[in-house]
Amino acid sequence: MSKTATLNFDGNQYELPVVEGSESEQAIDIAKLRGSSGLITIDPGFKNTGSTQSAITFLDGEKGILRYRGYPIEQLAEKSTFLEVAYLLIKGELPTAKELEEYKDSITHHTLVHEDMKQFAEAFPTKAHPMGVLSAMISAMSTFYPESYDPNRDTESVDKTIIRLIAKLPTLAAWAHKNSLGHPIMYPKNKLNYCENFLNMMFAMPTEDYEIDPVVVNALDKLLILHADHEQNCSASAVRLVGSSQSNLYSSISAGVSALWGPLHGGANQAVIEMLEKIKEDGGDVEKWVNKAKDKNDTFRLMGFGHRVYKNFDPRAKIIKKACDDILSKLGVNDPVLDIAKKLEETALKDEYFVARKLYPNVDFYSGIIYRALGIPTEMFTVMFAIGRLPGWIAQWKEMVENKEPIGRPRQVYVGSQERQYPG
Repeated sequence: MSKTATLNFDGNQYELPVVEGSESEQAIDIAKLRGSSGLITIDPGFKNTGSTQSAITFLDGEKGILRYRGYPIEQLAEKSTFLEVAYLLIKGELPTAKELEEYKDSITHHTLVHEDMKQFAEAFPTKAHPMGVLSAMISAMSTFYPESYDPNRDTESVDKTIIRLIAKLPTLAAWAHKNSLGHPIMYPKNKLNYCENFLNMMFAMPTEDYEIDPVVVNALDKLLILHADHEQNCSASAVRLVGSSQSNLYSSISAGVSALWGPLHGGANQAVIEMLEKIKEDGGDVEKWVNKAKDKNDTFRLMGFGHRVYKNFDPRAKIIKKACDDILSKLGVNDPVLDIAKKLEETALKDEYFVARKLYPNVDFYSGIIYRALGIPTEMFTVMFAIGRLPGWIAQWKEMVENKEPIGRPRQVYVGSQERQYPG
């Protein structure tokens, strides 16, 4: 028998069905509550509201579990590549060797962006934040492919739009970076793989080649995998909400970029570096700042420690810590900010205050260190996040369209003035 929950209100009783997920998660279905009782629920920030039933990502913050389509993130990070994970998230299953080669080939041959887009990129001021540039450029890209406007169009057209986005986003991101420096843009090279191509477009110059280090490429690929999806977070919800109006995929992804831009979402790794720089400018006394973090009367908080979802540990942090150590060891970067980061990590992992509260370094802490070591400027950190999160956004949008989910339309409880008459 199906489970139900009973709501007693104002002398009436309402039976509400209970939905159970494949991992035994339970939720009370209130979809028909307003129709039967006139009541709605209030849940600021939708922290306790399930907006959909999704088959993409399972996350258990209490146990430190993250799985894409059932596969543990630890296994995917060790054995897979970012494009293989993208295929898994979007299509639901891991590709065969042949399917993966065809997928990589199709992406490689769509990395070029229409030359007219170059004029848009160069029109932005050099001080423009790259996330603003990226969001605008993605939205503008839809105008070059009017066939993408109908999300219910044939599967082939939708698939081509998806391939174009995955292929061209690193090109647009690298262009935003080059524009901020006043440097000439670098075009993609088909002989390079996904991460190699991005790094080359970011750092190569017309007069000199960029030396591609496999340790760097491997770390970047892992970072993209770890960021690929995180179920119904702020940006994924934004993509689904915009897409629910049957807006095209480009505009929906642009909305995701804008949501990710916020410091409470995608800007956490940038905040880590800014915190480390603040400690350096103060003299680099790590113990002093650790004590400030412990002081409940002090407003200072350590960025990159703990997680609002993971109450035990961030499974992604365990994976990326090794890549971080490999990067720092291989590159031999001499940077006092990164020295402070290592001291802070050592202190927090041993200090009883942090251990008791499970305030371990999270993925944002290590990703910020890696990006810093690679020479990626802090304002580009969130752009890197967006490149990694793109497959997840696409998978969320695609699932929402294929399930024919209704347009998102939250309710409210009005608390303003009652009816009043215009004076005079």
